[in-house]
Amino acid sequence: MKRLTLIFLLISSAAYSQSITTFIIVRHAEKATDDPKDPNLSEAGLMRAQSLAKLLAATKVDAVYSTPYKRTRNTVAPMATAKGFEVQEYNKIEEMDAILKKYKGGTVVVCGHSNTVPAIANYLIGKDSYHQFEDNDYGNILVVSVVEKGKNTNVVWLNY
Repeated sequence: MKRLTLIFLLISSAAYSQSITTFIIVRHAEKATDDPKDPNLSEAGLMRAQSLAKLLAATKVDAVYSTPYKRTRNTVAPMATAKGFEVQEYNKIEEMDAILKKYKGGTVVVCGHSNTVPAIANYLIGKDSYHQFEDNDYGNILVVSVVEKGKNTNVVWLNY
């Protein structure tokens, strides 16, 4: 019995010694029609950005990233401002490796697009499980928990 208890404690401590990094990956909110290349958020998009800030208000966040477009930056800006962060920029999915290393054991919010949100999740989990969102589908959040990229991962798909 003591031996079984010791084995259980060793397995438990090994599991807890692994850092879990959480990526909260969200698509930008509804976009306006003011600029075909780099539109702002529409009125509905501004309201969704505020909803995201409220949704994540009690969540510990270590960093906020978005692509360099107005619609992505402005989607996470209210939440980042409320938490005292600047929105940092990423341009390529491969940058998730450096973000994973830098914020190991923390929580990072990443804002992308209908094609990049599922692609980032796929990159982190190491399989092609998620596909491009429909153009009018703005409410998805993929929460990806990563111990080791491509191996020890878990995904929760939320809608807000």
